[in-house]
Amino acid sequence: MADNGDKIITYASYYDPMLAQIIRSKLEDNDIPCFIADENFLTANPIYNQAAGGIKLKIFERDMERCREVLAEDDALIAESHEEDTSDSPVVCPYCGSVDVRHGAATEKKHHWMNRIFMILLSIFPFYANKAWHCFNCGKDFQ
Repeated sequence: MADNGDKIITYASYYDPMLAQIIRSKLEDNDIPCFIADENFLTANPIYNQAAGGIKLKIFERDMERCREVLAEDDALIAESHEEDTSDSPVVCPYCGSVDVRHGAATEKKHHWMNRIFMILLSIFPFYANKAWHCFNCGKDFQ
């Protein structure tokens, strides 16, 4: 903590380490002191990313308004960070309306029921995992 009582707060959490570094660089270029927490741990152990709450961008509480102003023009960068669709319209979560989504392995229903029977009978790992869109805002999967 600084001597004058400034409180350090988490400005935002990111699941993409490159995006977190880009945002940190943008803030530092505008003379806003900041740092990134949990990056090394989550880059080395990405399976814990959801449990740890992502990579955190930390700033002084007094700089909150300036951060919002500097990053307001870069909102498109955050919205495009998880887009895989090449069309102009981003994929939108049907549950919460967020565009912070990614296509990958499903988190709710990972295996087909037939695959589970084979795993139990043969005691082996699954042959495949279902793919679905995952929303980082509400945490739900959708097709």
